[in-house]
Amino acid sequence: MLLQTQPSVSFATGGSSSSLIITVNSTTQYQQMDGFGGSLTDSSAWLIWNELSSSQQATLMQELFSPSSGIGISFLRQPMGASDFSASGNYSYDDMPAGQTDPNLANFSVTHDATYIIPLLKQALVVNPNIKVVALPWSPPAWMKTTGTMNGGNMNTTYSPSLAQYFVDFVQAYQQQGIPIYALSVQNEPLYSTTGYPSESLAATDESTFIANNLGPALSTAGLGNVNIFGYEHNWNNTAYPESVLGGSAGQYVAGSSFHCYAGDPSAQSTVEAAFPAKSIWFTECSGTTSSTFSGDLVWNAENLLIGSTRNWARSVSLWNLALDQNSGPRNGTCTNCRGVVTIDDSVSPSNVTFNVEYYILGHLGKFVAPGAHRIDSNTFGSGSIEDVAFQNPDGSIVLFVLNSANDTGTFAVSFGAQSFNYTLPAGAVATFTWN
Repeated sequence: MLLQTQPSVSFATGGSSSSLIITVNSTTQYQQMDGFGGSLTDSSAWLIWNELSSSQQATLMQELFSPSSGIGISFLRQPMGASDFSASGNYSYDDMPAGQTDPNLANFSVTHDATYIIPLLKQALVVNPNIKVVALPWSPPAWMKTTGTMNGGNMNTTYSPSLAQYFVDFVQAYQQQGIPIYALSVQNEPLYSTTGYPSESLAATDESTFIANNLGPALSTAGLGNVNIFGYEHNWNNTAYPESVLGGSAGQYVAGSSFHCYAGDPSAQSTVEAAFPAKSIWFTECSGTTSSTFSGDLVWNAENLLIGSTRNWARSVSLWNLALDQNSGPRNGTCTNCRGVVTIDDSVSPSNVTFNVEYYILGHLGKFVAPGAHRIDSNTFGSGSIEDVAFQNPDGSIVLFVLNSANDTGTFAVSFGAQSFNYTLPAGAVATFTWN
């Protein structure tokens, strides 16, 4: 049905004939939601800016960011400099000739982003003023590293004060452009260093030390103490790293931990939440792939991200590239089958925009769950049956998302207060219900 509105169903009093009853209880609230979205990577922004006509671009921005005419993206995770998806190749905000350094950041500039990234971020904020922007580097500037390259290697801790100031200068430069930064992460995927694209190995102890001694104090001194810091920013299969950061000297500065989907499972988030219940959890990256099926990805994403990550305390569900071309590019790295939320085929003129399964996945919550909503209590029947998650919006309205992950059609009831309704979903189907 591709997010098409379906005929209304009505609550009624009296019992239900279904053995599967989802009881939604708005009196029990869990985490507050920040939003749903992805990344306007250099590649994504370059495509939207350069390969679409102005009318196509305006339409796509509505389809991505408007809650009414689109899927209501409200969370953007922005690379600081190049990532593995950069149409510009490698760049940072303070590049120096080989062998030269700039510890005082005299050469710092976000001019690269002014061409198409910042203009698109401004457009997005006009369409949806509730967007929260998170920023993080895939690598510090090459001269700050022991390898002298952005691709792989380690931080030269001599330049830790310079890197902290690099974050401050970035936040201030973006603020001057009217783009407030909600949060920062120190390093994307700190446990994966590769010569294939911008990356850096950063041990948990080193991340903690940098936050405690450099980044936290630098933000505070600059009057930016309200900018959140996310610790970790890597896969579900490691809980020791985020727990180390949260439990160490950086704890006073760190808002919580952020997770990716490429190893492990969402229950890891609850492990960390149980150890540090005062700290928050964000889910910040999962990329679609061209080698899979719509139906398979719909179920996997619904089960693990929309339901799995939020039922395990995530305040966000963020995918990866918002747009890639028909060749999974422009690429600056090793993923040859990554897929964006939309595909922009620029082999034809005018370019053709295709909505992928990721678009509909984000829309099933992003269009209905407003930033500031709380997840509320509901029971679920687990993998291979009826699975669900429920939210209450700031205006009081209720949102219930349901997946039938069984191999055959499933009928269930939804109970709210003294009333209930019955519904039937085909195998592998999802539905979002809203009511006041």
